[in-house]
Amino acid sequence: MDKIKKLFQSNDSKRGSYTLAMTSIVIAIVIIFNMIVNLIPENKRQFDISSTNIYEISSKSEKIIKKVDDDVTFYVLAEKDRTDKRIKTFINKYASLSSKLHVKWIDPILHPSALTKYGTEENNIVISCKKTNRTTTVSFDDILVSSDSYYSTSSSASSFDGDGQLTSALNYVTSDKEYKAYYTSGHGESSLSSEVTSLLTKSRISTSDLLLMTATSIPDDCDLLIIDGATSDFTKDEVKLLSSYLKKGGKVVTLLAQTNKSMKNLYGLLKDYGLTVQSGYIADTERSYQGNYYYLIPNLSVSGDMASGISSNSVMMINSKGMTQSTPVRDSISTDAFMTTSSNGYAVTEKKQTQGTYVLGATSTESVKVKSKGKKVTKESRLTVYGSNMLIDEQITSSFSSLENLTLFTNSVTACLNNADNVSISPKSLEISYNTIAHPGPFSILVVFVIPVGLIIGGFIVWFRRRRR
Repeated sequence: MDKIKKLFQSNDSKRGSYTLAMTSIVIAIVIIFNMIVNLIPENKRQFDISSTNIYEISSKSEKIIKKVDDDVTFYVLAEKDRTDKRIKTFINKYASLSSKLHVKWIDPILHPSALTKYGTEENNIVISCKKTNRTTTVSFDDILVSSDSYYSTSSSASSFDGDGQLTSALNYVTSDKEYKAYYTSGHGESSLSSEVTSLLTKSRISTSDLLLMTATSIPDDCDLLIIDGATSDFTKDEVKLLSSYLKKGGKVVTLLAQTNKSMKNLYGLLKDYGLTVQSGYIADTERSYQGNYYYLIPNLSVSGDMASGISSNSVMMINSKGMTQSTPVRDSISTDAFMTTSSNGYAVTEKKQTQGTYVLGATSTESVKVKSKGKKVTKESRLTVYGSNMLIDEQITSSFSSLENLTLFTNSVTACLNNADNVSISPKSLEISYNTIAHPGPFSILVVFVIPVGLIIGGFIVWFRRRRR
């Protein structure tokens, strides 16, 4: 018995008891900490450490979610255990932002009748709002986008569009208003890219072609008219149609293009609204991309709806026409330039270069009174002009993923439409990105040489002192 007592009174025993006690305390702290963390809402305890922040909920989405007053259910028709972890994580984080959003997983293997009930297939999300009685479907293929667009190969997906797809669906089922945009043809215009039409669709805007030459008027259901890079002029009769449409409160977005042809009629309409198109193309020796003076990085000054989602002001205009503000044809027209060159901009022609500050993007508005159902109501006509249709060219927007060209364009579109929200959220790339320092300078010397050498010397000094003791 005495030997046992001495055993527990030894220094080794005391140290062991102390270690055991401290280990028990640490385990208890970890357990209590985990219990506390589990009480925190899921959206507050998830951290996105992915290189492209695929789980980040955009400010546009948060704005839409805050406006939801009715219960919306996300029916996920898939085997939960086999669903890609990125999709599961994002859905849970998204729904946790509002008590009005509910997620219900339905295993189609166990409940095959659910596919018939919701009129869909496996690996789809059915978003439904009972109050509006509106329903839409988002496929996993639309969230994890790969070149072959096949869900079983989601591991090789090139982009993640959870934020854009779910917010677009949420906006659709909680709203009852849809919009129609027409884009003109017959003047060498560019066709709207699939990327642009997809973004417009997310904001509940459908698009159709309009051949003005055969039209007697702009269609009554036209909420917006887009002129994308006309390379030949409109006829006087076509310009009359456009002018009449604007005078009745119409909305027009025009993107100018490179052309050697006279554009007297179209440019004349723009001049009526206070924007005079200058000859030649615009260069900027101060704000250009890597010394290419025709690759412009404009000064951007936007506010309100036009500023939605704009954070870096990174917009590029290539081979752009330039404008100057002039006196509009009517005092009721006001013009606001939201995109300009620096003071070192130049209008370049074969004969001369004229220095100045040129307008690359502007909006002209006018309050007009029109008859509606036998009564006179006030509407706002809106004409937005960009100096280059390369703003939304797919080759440019895909080559420079950090540009906010498409965000600016969709903002100018939705700003024309009452109660329309720009929920055109671009997918996030899943491509591997490497952390690099563009201009390392002294920083690289510090990291690569000074710090490692300092640590080695410090370690040697500590080792040497201990050895002497």
